Amino acid sequence: MSRARALGSTPISPTQQKDPAMPRSTPLALLAPFLFASIAHAQQPSMPDMPGMDMSGTTMSAPTTLIEAQLNHATSGTSAEPTSTPASMLMAHHNGWMLMLHGSAFLADTQQHAAPSPQGTRGGDKFFSTNWIMPMATHQLGSSGRAGQLTLRTMLSLEPATISHRVYPEFFQQGETAYGNPIVDGQHPHNFFMELAALYDLHLSEHTLLSLYAAPIGDPAIGPTAYPHRLSASEDPIATLGHHQQDSTHIAFNVLTAGLTWHTLRIEASAFHGGEPSEQRWHFQPSSNGLAIDSYSTRLTFSPTPNWTAQYSIAHITSPEALYPHEDQQRQTASIMVNRPFGSTTSNGSTSANWSTTLIWGRTLSLSDSSKENSYLAESLLKFKSRNYLWTRLENAGRSNELLLAPGTALPSNFQESPIGHVQAYTLGYDRDYRIAPHLLAAPGAQFTLYTTPAALTSTYGHHPFGAVIFLRLRLAH
Repeated sequence: MSRARALGSTPISPTQQKDPAMPRSTPLALLAPFLFASIAHAQQPSMPDMPGMDMSGTTMSAPTTLIEAQLNHATSGTSAEPTSTPASMLMAHHNGWMLMLHGSAFLADTQQHAAPSPQGTRGGDKFFSTNWIMPMATHQLGSSGRAGQLTLRTMLSLEPATISHRVYPEFFQQGETAYGNPIVDGQHPHNFFMELAALYDLHLSEHTLLSLYAAPIGDPAIGPTAYPHRLSASEDPIATLGHHQQDSTHIAFNVLTAGLTWHTLRIEASAFHGGEPSEQRWHFQPSSNGLAIDSYSTRLTFSPTPNWTAQYSIAHITSPEALYPHEDQQRQTASIMVNRPFGSTTSNGSTSANWSTTLIWGRTLSLSDSSKENSYLAESLLKFKSRNYLWTRLENAGRSNELLLAPGTALPSNFQESPIGHVQAYTLGYDRDYRIAPHLLAAPGAQFTLYTTPAALTSTYGHHPFGAVIFLRLRLAH
């Protein structure tokens, strides 16, 4: 395997283009962990008890009900993981406000290889960073048992600087654009502003909770918890192949969501702008077709026990893709998430071992020509002996004929996108935590992915291309 020489030294596109939206100084990738560590050092765990919070440390303990999990707001948007799912964070209390801070960053070197083809060799190597940080503040309104709760939350990412040339290599990945061309074999960075939201929760009765969510940029009620924020995917540094059939709406504009939780059930409805963000990812900027609220979704969540949660959602999304502005989509997703804590109990109340598993089906239906793409995912993360993580991700994802285009090229004038087959991806990885600062964990690790190519793409990729990633993961922790 060739060595990546500098951050972004080998972009996926053969055309070396300068990115006017990205600072020239690529060592900004290294700022994220130091920012996390400095903020973490300033946080002191001093706060009153709240449902689902372990005040003996700075790790959120397992809530016991779906309502308690909703009040914690530890996931993306208003999505729900099993209530037993641990969440690593720092917490403090100031003037009646509960302050929380989540953060994670990967420094990664990826190498991807495919068989030579008449179109040229696919694959590439690159050094990049995927990262995010989420500050959150919660305040109780009133003093009775049915008082309201206000939560203010933002999520930021330095990926516009730490992923150069607007893409990092990932075989068979599609979705959005780089320099106006369709992304082929690559994943785009997230926006600097991933979320800016206000949430209000009000107890209507002991077992009934009304929840309102408003976000100029945020996550509507579609799909499970998005892959950067769900526990079963937390050690994997790259995106799922099914992202654009499952949870790509986790960054959407002008999101309004109302939800009602009763015992173990929650029903939600969202209205939002359907267009995906533009390539100018540093800016608080709309998609290429404006800001109008033009799309809607509904999600039903069921969480009968602390250890598992299921959801079904359906959405009408207006003009999500900039390259196909006249195509609307219907998206459906269904998922089951299972979490099982086990092993000995640590000093802060968490367990030394945990097993988290997610199963997802996602489908996009073009309302222009009725073409469909389905994706299926099974991923599982095992934490054992307190510091070790072993995971797998298995995917079967429908792909389109965009993959026949050379990376970095424009769509032909007469191009019609259509399904071309399903790709299988099999990933296995391992990492191990080491404490490098009072509130910062680092985990060196590696993962390997083997792909199985559909018949229509074997002349381009070969039968079994593969990829490997070595990385250092940093995370805020007590």
